[in-house]
Amino acid sequence: MLPTEHRLRRREDFATAVRRGRRAGRPTLVVHLKSGATDPHAPGESAPPTRAGFVVSKAVGGAVVRNKVKRRLRHLMRDRVALLPPGSLVVVRALPGAGDADHAQLAQDLDAALQRLLGGGAR
Repeated sequence: MLPTEHRLRRREDFATAVRRGRRAGRPTLVVHLKSGATDPHAPGESAPPTRAGFVVSKAVGGAVVRNKVKRRLRHLMRDRVALLPPGSLVVVRALPGAGDADHAQLAQDLDAALQRLLGGGAR
């Protein structure tokens, strides 16, 4: 499970990540990343934690399928939060194909999208 301090909950934070962040799409999901803008030279300033939020609409499936997809995505992000810059906002939006995808496919798509957003992949 994703720890509480790493969860994105406010509507404004979701909107900031989606509108001002970069986007990478994969067959089962779209990832929006707004990198943290912290000054490493500011005295006494500790970097806020990276926070992640998830959007799973009814197009993905019924309530059981949507909750299963959210649980899988939260579990996958738990291990990947440390790879992102401190203070970043991440929104993972599941596409309709995510309901039929297995855990390995979601992990592969999430890794590919994050790698592209962090500058490791070509378009």
